[in-house]
Amino acid sequence: MPTITREQVKVPADVLPDRRETYVDNFMKATRGSGHLMLFACDQKIEHLNKDFYDGGDEIDLADCEPEHLFKIARQGVCGVMAGQRGLIARYAADYPEINYLVKMNSKTNLVRTSQEDPYSPLLHGLDAVLAMRDAGVNVVGLGYTIYLGSEYEATMMAEAGELIAEAHAEGLLVVLWIYPRGKAVTAEKDPDLIAGAAGVALCLGADFVKVNPPKPIGEDTRTPAEALAVATKASGRTGLVCAGGSTVDAETFLTQLYDQIHVGGAVGNATGRNIHQRSLDEAVRLTKAISSITLADYEVADALAVFNGEKDFTL
Repeated sequence: MPTITREQVKVPADVLPDRRETYVDNFMKATRGSGHLMLFACDQKIEHLNKDFYDGGDEIDLADCEPEHLFKIARQGVCGVMAGQRGLIARYAADYPEINYLVKMNSKTNLVRTSQEDPYSPLLHGLDAVLAMRDAGVNVVGLGYTIYLGSEYEATMMAEAGELIAEAHAEGLLVVLWIYPRGKAVTAEKDPDLIAGAAGVALCLGADFVKVNPPKPIGEDTRTPAEALAVATKASGRTGLVCAGGSTVDAETFLTQLYDQIHVGGAVGNATGRNIHQRSLDEAVRLTKAISSITLADYEVADALAVFNGEKDFTL
């Protein structure tokens, strides 16, 4: 398995001297000592409401209707961090103290459409509330924040994110930015140039990692999504780029896309939610192991698929 040493962690200059070791600790925890990020995204109860967890049919396993399902997956599977809102984490963290938590600092529902108003996702609380939870013993290693690039409110969100990153780094916490081009000014949310632009914005704001949607080449652009992603990963510089997992697809398709994002596109991991938690506990746990075998241990797709199918185990 590829590993990095503590000395290889590039600590940002805005981390206070007495918090540098804390930052390195959190980086090594979040990346499981690999430098790559396997982020289990569990923020959709606000973002997409309950439809991502229960559909009344066979598409989503019934276990996903119970919020604790998320924590069981994170405990039994192989993940770098579990991302969720402060309240969600606060309700369950005492029973799951070993999980590395990333607190999602802002969220909005999808009820107000872009056709009604450009998106704005304000902070749900201040950093002090998270630090108090960390001081009480919750294993918080980082923060997350969403920016809708192209929204008429982008300046406000960028300012909030910039200040949050500076404050978080001063405390030794990592920050992952979710950046999605969205709003009336945006005609193609997955345009490769916009995705690369989002990656560059995350770098300039000082983020440690940025979560973007995989680009979708259009028109005469004959590149594959992974080839187009390579431009975005260069634009992100020392901010590690990971791709959103999107809607649930079959495991082989998902693992193949992930492998290409890393090996062709230069991504440093993944940020996956629905593709994991909409499955039964056993299947979801096996998928986290398969994903991590590619993201953290550089497995080939066939070997990762064997992990998912239960033919091979994967642990760290």
